[in-house]
Amino acid sequence: MAEQKATQKKKPRKPSFIGRLLSRLIMLAIVAGVALAAGAWWWIDAPVSMTQSAVEVEIAPGTSARVAAQTIVNAGVQTHPELLYQYFRWSGQARAIRAGSYEFTATDTPRSILEKLVLGAETYQTIVFVEGWTFAQIRQRLAQAPDIKHDTAQMTDAQIMEALGKPGVHPEGMFFPDTYTFSKGSSDLHILRRAMHMMDKTLEQVWQERDQGLPLKTPYEALILASIIEKETGRPQDRFMVAGVFINRLNRGMLLQTDPTVVYGLGDSYTGRITRRNLDTDTPYNTYTRAGLTPTPIAMPGRDSLLAAVHPAKTSALYFVSRGDGSSHFSDSLNDHNRAVDHYIRGRSTPPRPSSTVSEQ
Repeated sequence: MAEQKATQKKKPRKPSFIGRLLSRLIMLAIVAGVALAAGAWWWIDAPVSMTQSAVEVEIAPGTSARVAAQTIVNAGVQTHPELLYQYFRWSGQARAIRAGSYEFTATDTPRSILEKLVLGAETYQTIVFVEGWTFAQIRQRLAQAPDIKHDTAQMTDAQIMEALGKPGVHPEGMFFPDTYTFSKGSSDLHILRRAMHMMDKTLEQVWQERDQGLPLKTPYEALILASIIEKETGRPQDRFMVAGVFINRLNRGMLLQTDPTVVYGLGDSYTGRITRRNLDTDTPYNTYTRAGLTPTPIAMPGRDSLLAAVHPAKTSALYFVSRGDGSSHFSDSLNDHNRAVDHYIRGRSTPPRPSSTVSEQ
């Protein structure tokens, strides 16, 4: 009888109420954790809502990840700042966020927002310096740019050049015409310094490759001539011929007699139309009254004009006049030139002789 009782199997005990409750709570916690993780993963790659199509955010140097998250939300990115901050922390890149100006759009996600902040993918603006502009026009363009820090606003031209490391240098022609990108809040001095370095580099390069035997002693003289060529040509194809005319006149000791230098010398007194009185009024820039090159450039020449100055066309032409369509008529003699002036400027019917061509030599 005892053996029979020993062999009987013991019935398993049913879990207690508390045990069942704990099991269910653990299961619910696991399910909730999975759901939370899935929700968080979805949120990281879901486009964020915006108060407008695009928002600009300025992250100052030294800004913490928490403050950066709050700044982004304050700018118009519609998410909870604490959630964004915790994502920054969880990613392990919270300390890698860079200062700068950023733009976020409705296509951005929390992941792409963080990527931009870490990569320093700032919003860049552009500014264009146009070939033939004077330094006064460059300063005006910089002053009108809303996203630039205007450090030069109260500075004279001389003070600007001193700040750029070229004290005593006239600013005209010292900056290269191009399109420059900059991040919002960049100093106008920084943009000018880049343009100055680009002109220095370009001028040095073309000077090293110049033709031999030119009546130009220094790179600066080439810069001056290039600036005159820039202002005299409406058509790029004519630049080398115009350069050839000026080189011929310099070699012969002839006056350059070019109107743009007269206009530059008149400054604010120029009324928009050249008169005989203007041509007879002596200034350091009047090439009708003074021989040789002007004392400084008269504008900002582009690369093509710089190349023309050091690689002029080999021509016998000594004169040229505008045809009125942007092109020029070139002449070897004064009589031919006067005939061309009568035809193209005074509107007389007598056609000029065929335009001078490049010589074979």
